[in-house]
Amino acid sequence: MPGNSQRRGRRLAPKQGAPKGSGGKNRDALAGRGKTLPADERPWHKAYSGTEKLPQRTAWKQDKERRAAAEEGRAPKVGQPGAKDTTWGKGGGRGTPTGRGAAGGRGGAARGGKPTGRTGPRVAPGRKSNPSKDGPELLVGRNPVLESLRAQVPATALYTAQGIDSDDRVNEIVRTAADRGIAILEISRAELDRMTGGVLHQGIGLQVPPFAYEPFEDLMAAALEQTAPLLVALDGVTDPRNLGAVIRSAAAFGAQGVFVPERRAAGITATAWRTSAGAAARVPVAQVTNLTRSLKACQEAGFMVVGLDADGETDLYDLEAAVGPLVVVVGSEGRGLSRLVGETCDLTVSIPMVSDVESLNASVAAAVTLAEVARRRAAA
Repeated sequence: MPGNSQRRGRRLAPKQGAPKGSGGKNRDALAGRGKTLPADERPWHKAYSGTEKLPQRTAWKQDKERRAAAEEGRAPKVGQPGAKDTTWGKGGGRGTPTGRGAAGGRGGAARGGKPTGRTGPRVAPGRKSNPSKDGPELLVGRNPVLESLRAQVPATALYTAQGIDSDDRVNEIVRTAADRGIAILEISRAELDRMTGGVLHQGIGLQVPPFAYEPFEDLMAAALEQTAPLLVALDGVTDPRNLGAVIRSAAAFGAQGVFVPERRAAGITATAWRTSAGAAARVPVAQVTNLTRSLKACQEAGFMVVGLDADGETDLYDLEAAVGPLVVVVGSEGRGLSRLVGETCDLTVSIPMVSDVESLNASVAAAVTLAEVARRRAAA
């Protein structure tokens, strides 16, 4: 019968009562925050009409300190001229004034009030700083590495490829590196390819610090101490292979140094090291700010400045000034000598050629000229 069934039905959950109130505990949270201040009355707003515009968080804390000081009847600890700011602000630190630091730039102090000593450009948070151009170089090739070690060039590590074919040069490289206490690391050939960017490395690479350029004044003074002073100047040569080849020719024919401009010209890189076959470790190289000014300084010191030009006024084989103090200026690969450098030269020299070839490569022209200078000096 209905109501007498023995089947057990679904048990219903008891009915919940009305939700309880907070008892006034959240009354402050429900209250309004008052009127919104106009933009010109907010110290952190760009339209603030006060005497100084401060970063948002710093201005809010200083305004809070002023209100607290007014209620307590005391002078505020922050925000006054000459007073120390004990808050964290943009570009400031705990215990230092916000804004510009003592070093004259933003971020004059770090946390804890200690000066950071950083005066360079700021880097956005979470980003790495720009890599320095003065980073270590990786010299590759058996001859460049061997010549560098023989010349006592500072080195930090020697990388050898696994399964390298050893010869006399490799054995001397490893032995010299071990004697000097240089770390020797054996890596895979693929890893060495990645480190060198695909350059032919012959299974060996030497990590060295940035190239140390010789001061130009010292370079010129050392050349003048020789019996036959000879220097080579490069005017806008941008290919590091040409630079390395010129350095190699300078070492082969007795030049005492090479100097190049700092801007718009190639410097001593790993490519130049390799092309020079290690000669960059024996021939001093200087960087000058103004090539024209440096050539004039050489002239005042007694050098004859000779520029290589396809339309030169003097034939190379008639160069009688080759036996005296000489500076050979080699122009860039495309345009040759610049106007100011050409006007500064005492003489422009052309290389005679029997074919219709307009000009020679910069490094080849330098080698031919230096060979002729060396021949004339030997004959004299």
